[in-house]
Amino acid sequence: MTVSDFDDYRPAEPPRRRKRGGKRRRAGGGEGRGEVPVVPEAEFTSYYGRPVVKPPPWGDPIAVYLFLGGVAGGSALLGVGGQMTGKPILCRNSRLAALAAIGVGAVALVEDLGRPERFLNMLRTIKPTSPMSLGSWILTAFSAGAGVSAVSEIDRMTGSRLPLGPLRRLLRGLEGPAGVEAAVFAAPLSAYTAVLLSDTANPTWNAAREDLPFVFVSSASLAAAGLAMITTPVKETGPARALAVLGVAGELIATRFMEKNMDPVAAEPLHLDGPGRMLAWSERLAIAGGIGALVGGRHRLTAAISGAVLLGASALTRFGILRAGIRSAENPRYTIEPQKNRLAARRRAGIIHDSITTTE
Repeated sequence: MTVSDFDDYRPAEPPRRRKRGGKRRRAGGGEGRGEVPVVPEAEFTSYYGRPVVKPPPWGDPIAVYLFLGGVAGGSALLGVGGQMTGKPILCRNSRLAALAAIGVGAVALVEDLGRPERFLNMLRTIKPTSPMSLGSWILTAFSAGAGVSAVSEIDRMTGSRLPLGPLRRLLRGLEGPAGVEAAVFAAPLSAYTAVLLSDTANPTWNAAREDLPFVFVSSASLAAAGLAMITTPVKETGPARALAVLGVAGELIATRFMEKNMDPVAAEPLHLDGPGRMLAWSERLAIAGGIGALVGGRHRLTAAISGAVLLGASALTRFGILRAGIRSAENPRYTIEPQKNRLAARRRAGIIHDSITTTE
């Protein structure tokens, strides 16, 4: 890229000649009253009909991983909450949920990668500038803490029948610190997938890069709270109900800010066709589940129904955002028009003496 003094050079207009009868026309102009356009209106096409940005080859396994990663992170937080507030059933169920969610999520991730060793290859180095590299290490560190605390709970549930031998005492000692360690990595686990999506050239994901992590963290909170409301007696679900209400409010607010800060064209796929329906239903279910948790969370059946509704809302959020981004990459319009809008904004701001913009 170079910067030249000729970047803002504007060629002089062609000379005008008098027409017979005293009227003037441009040299090289066309017939009639108006000028013949030199360049036809742009059509949003690309070479050989290919997208400008190649859509990622991600299907439902990645959407499942995005959803279950959030469930695991939120459940680890609830596990620590139950541990610190003296709610053993909530602590136990949340720890088991965290391990189950991260285990099934890892299977979905490996399914997308094709071979398990590809995940292991990502652990050969640490690259701070790569969300994929850091995410792999976050997932590994979280799994270690969640695994230790959950195995201790399983051993306790079975009456100490696991063949642990002298390791049982060590496991009991590490149970609490391991749960706290998993909770430390809970928020990064819930948010790094949003950073991973937005750190691409995908038009919709990239336009949402400032707010998408907040949407994912809030979605993880209401999903984990919903699962705890299903599996735990209402006498111990107070922290889960509070987290559910906070998660619903956070997701609704973060989603509004995200769409407000996005280019309107890049935000269109969030409202169109299948992804748009998913996200619309996600909002409705989140509101219904939040009201159920707030008003009827002390009744077992109402709490379970509200929890299932919140889980559905979180899953639809992840699936909808994933598919909206893929849809935006398939259509050249969502790549070209936001670029033109950013170019116009730079010109309006007076940024014209560089290689990105030039005077018209």
